Amino acid sequence: MDIQPAPFIPPAPKPRTTPPSTLEMIRIVYRNPLELWGEHTYNEPWIWANGVGGHLIVANDPGLIRHVLVDNARNYKMATVRQKILRPILRDGLLTAEGEVWKRSRKAMAPVFTPRHIFGFAQPMLRRTLDFVTRYEDGGTSDIAHDMTLLTYDILAETLFSGEIAGEPGSFANEIDRLFETMGRVDPLDLLRAPDWLPRLTRIRGRKTMAYFRKIVTDTVKMREGKFKRDPGAVPQDFLTLLLKAEGPDGLTRAEVEDNIITFIGAGHETTARALGWTLYCLAESPWERDRVEHEIDQVLAREPDPTKWLGAMPFTRAAFDEALRLYPPAPSINREPIEPEMWKDLYIPKHAAVLVMPWVVHRHRKLWDRPDAFLPERFHPGNREKIDRFQYLPFGAGPRVCIGASFAMQEAIIALAIMLSRFRFDTTAETKPWPVQKLTTQPQGGLPMRVTPR
Repeated sequence: MDIQPAPFIPPAPKPRTTPPSTLEMIRIVYRNPLELWGEHTYNEPWIWANGVGGHLIVANDPGLIRHVLVDNARNYKMATVRQKILRPILRDGLLTAEGEVWKRSRKAMAPVFTPRHIFGFAQPMLRRTLDFVTRYEDGGTSDIAHDMTLLTYDILAETLFSGEIAGEPGSFANEIDRLFETMGRVDPLDLLRAPDWLPRLTRIRGRKTMAYFRKIVTDTVKMREGKFKRDPGAVPQDFLTLLLKAEGPDGLTRAEVEDNIITFIGAGHETTARALGWTLYCLAESPWERDRVEHEIDQVLAREPDPTKWLGAMPFTRAAFDEALRLYPPAPSINREPIEPEMWKDLYIPKHAAVLVMPWVVHRHRKLWDRPDAFLPERFHPGNREKIDRFQYLPFGAGPRVCIGASFAMQEAIIALAIMLSRFRFDTTAETKPWPVQKLTTQPQGGLPMRVTPR
C-alpha cells in the first residue's frame, strides 16, 4: 500500500511569542521584516497596534483585504514608508507612481500585456530558456537563485527590449543583489518618520548602484533612438518602442519613460526569478511531487510543441509554482495608507494609519489554510484551487494596481520549468540552507546551491 510521505516544511521564521521592544523592532525590520510577526498575527482577522511611526493595521481577513485593495481603493494611497524605500529607486515608474502619472503609465503599457502579445512572447521565452540551460549539460553544482536571475533577465531583455539593453548580464545580476542589499531595506529613519532632510545610510550606500542602473537606461534609450534615426523600418515594435512613442504632451514625459524602463529592467524579472528558485528548491525537497511534475512535463512536451498551450496543459506544474508563490510570495508586503478615516465592520481605520496587506502572513494564516507551513501543491490542483478565496492568495496583488505582468510571469515560469525539468534534475546539497529574507522581494539568504544532473 502506498503511503503518502509527510509533506516538506520549507524554512521560515517561527512566529514570535513575545512582542519586541522598540529598538529590537527597528533592528528586525532593517534586518528581515519576516521575523517580526507574532503568533497572533497568523491567527487573527486583523491586528490593530500603535507602531513606532503611528497606527498600524495588519489586514488578514479576505473581506477587509478586498475592501482596502478593491472596493474602497480610491481612499488608499501608497504607504509613506514604502514610497520612501522605492521612490529613490523607481521615481515615477509604474510601481511607485500615483494619480494621473500612474494612469498615464498604465494606459501606455497595457497594449504590451494583452493575451495576444503575451502569446507572442512564448517562442522567445522558449528560445532563451533552451539557450540558457546548455550550461547544465555537464552537470555540477550551481547557485540556482543567481541562475534564475540571469535567465529571467535574458527573457525580459529578449521579449520586452528585443535583446537591446545596454550593459552586461553578469554584472547586472551582481548589481541587482547590491541594490536590494542597500536601498532595498527599510531605513530606521523612515520607520521613525524622520524628516526627509536627514540623510539615510541605506540610500547613501546605494548611490553608486543607482547610477549604474540609470546609465543602463540612458544608454538603452540612446541605442533605440539611434536605430529610429538610421532605419525606422527596422525598429522592433516592443515595450521599449511603445514607451518612447508614448512620450509627448498628452502622454509620458521623458523622465516617466526612463522611470518605467528602470522599473521593468530592475523589477520585471526579479519576482519571477525568486519564485522559480523557490519552486525548484521545494520540488527537490519533495521528490514525490517532483516525480509527478516531471511525468506531466514529459507527456505534454511529447505531444504539444506550442509553448502557449503549456500553462493550460500542465496543472501539476502550475500547482507546484503556485504553492511556491504561496509560501514565498515574491512581494511579501502590500502597504497602503488611508486618505480619510473610515470604519470596516467594527474596525476603525484612522487617517494616515499604516495598513499592511501581507501576502507572507495571509498565505500562512492558520484560519485560512490547512497545514499552512507545508509545501502541498495539491491545494492548487483542479477542483481545489477553485475553493481558494481570491483575496487569501495574492502573489500578484489585487485591485487596480494588480501586477500588470502577472500573465507574462505565469507563462514565462511554466515554459522555464518545463524546459529545465524535462532535461535536468535539480537536487539540494549539504550546503543548500536557504533562509527567507525580505529585501523588497523574498530572497533566499545564502543562495540556492543545487546539484544539477542531466535526466
